[in-house]
Amino acid sequence: MRIQVGNEIVELKLPAALGKLGIFAPLLLLLVVAGLSSYYTVQADEAGVVLRFGKHVGTVEPGLHFKLPFGIDRVTTVPVRRQQKMEFGFGTPGNSNSRQWTNSQEMEMEKNMVTGDLNSALVEWVIQYRITEPENYLFKVRNSDGTLRHASESVMREVVGDRTVDEVITVGRQEIESECNLKLKALVDLYELGISIDQVQLKNVDPPKPVQASFNEVNQAQQEKEKSINIANGEYNRAVPKAGGEAEKTVSEAEGYATQRINEAEGDVAKFNSLYAEYQKAPEVTRRRIYLETMEEVMPRLGSKVILDEGASQVLPFLPIQQQAAPATR
Repeated sequence: MRIQVGNEIVELKLPAALGKLGIFAPLLLLLVVAGLSSYYTVQADEAGVVLRFGKHVGTVEPGLHFKLPFGIDRVTTVPVRRQQKMEFGFGTPGNSNSRQWTNSQEMEMEKNMVTGDLNSALVEWVIQYRITEPENYLFKVRNSDGTLRHASESVMREVVGDRTVDEVITVGRQEIESECNLKLKALVDLYELGISIDQVQLKNVDPPKPVQASFNEVNQAQQEKEKSINIANGEYNRAVPKAGGEAEKTVSEAEGYATQRINEAEGDVAKFNSLYAEYQKAPEVTRRRIYLETMEEVMPRLGSKVILDEGASQVLPFLPIQQQAAPATR
């Protein structure tokens, strides 16, 4: 090999082995490229869709796989085991899904809606979904994510447009979520997007900014009203059962007292009848027994007693027969 250095021509002699190696260098490079492009890896939460000359030939599970090199087989991975979400009217920074939300101008347009009573409302919501059929997701519709976003916005506007602003902002949130979920599932199945909808969830639902202060005041008054009603109901629920319990207690005590008096009266009647029957059998004996029993009951209550003989003519004015000694003091 001759090369020119300045004005002189220098002849270089290459080794014969290097010259022979140069013949096989393209073949070696071809083998290296073929080896590097003949395998691929599918992650644990993905599925690999294999295309051969642009035609779908199969879908593979996670792991290490081999393919035909030089671009004959191409593999597109789809996250089929991961729940994804789209946000409308707002965006969460730092998300891993580039299609989760759009730019700020699109956000403002998404959340501005008109209700059924021709009022305006600012509606923010989220849909959660999964890719269940990666072939349909990639090939049935040109842009599945964009179609899903437009379908969700269309369904939400339709459902909100059928309700008043009070229903949208206050009591109708759960019903709106359920109806949107059903209608969006129907559209996704109709378009064969290869996606399943897990949930539609409303986030912030507010009136337009110029009237938000007044609306908040109305809401606060409504909440105070509900609070007062709940407090009154609580007092009612405490007072009424207590009064009912006391009334039942009084009635039960009265019934018990009445039963007791009746039983005592019936017992006294039975006792009197029994005594009367005995009196009829032996009047003198019964009369004496009744006298003695009565005196036995009465005499202990009299305290000190003085017993005189019937023939005594006079009594001393003071007769300390029994004098109780005063208790000793320490």
